[in-house]
Amino acid sequence: MKYIAFYKPFNVLSQFTGEMNDRTLAEFNLPKEVYAAGRLDKDSEGLLLLTNDGPFIKKLLEPQFEKVKTYWVQVENIPSQESLLKLMAGLKIQEYQTLPCQARIIDNPDMPPRMPPIRERKNIPTCWLEIKLIEGKNRQVRRMTAAIGHPTLRLVRYSIGKLTLRDLKPGEWTEVSKENII
Repeated sequence: MKYIAFYKPFNVLSQFTGEMNDRTLAEFNLPKEVYAAGRLDKDSEGLLLLTNDGPFIKKLLEPQFEKVKTYWVQVENIPSQESLLKLMAGLKIQEYQTLPCQARIIDNPDMPPRMPPIRERKNIPTCWLEIKLIEGKNRQVRRMTAAIGHPTLRLVRYSIGKLTLRDLKPGEWTEVSKENII
């Protein structure tokens, strides 16, 4: 079995094929027999695990197995403690009730610049949140921050289980052992 930690850049699909002009995983010389364990939206970046171990993917992604995924999220304005408590308690987004999570404001993480950069507004401050979830619905983190009035400007998945981005730069990947993930 193969396990690949990949730093998916912004504006790249979490799949090997796409429409014309789409950037995909195919351009990063990844092993042919692996596929993405879960997804990161095109406009999100960070840790993407690729593997050919199907049963392992289920253990990693299903909420009942409680594998934590950590996201660093740059948002507009500075959330109040009350807003963070709402986020942590779980929110109704669309027709879905999110599970409780961990959330806190963090110092600016040492991240490579995003290309293109996020939009900046002179009169609106930004801050970074660390959000830890055991689930991962489509665009969930973005919908959660929007629900508390703090739209996401940049979203980076930092870790899955014990596996982190470490020193990977956007577009880089390394083979890892299963024991380094869970």
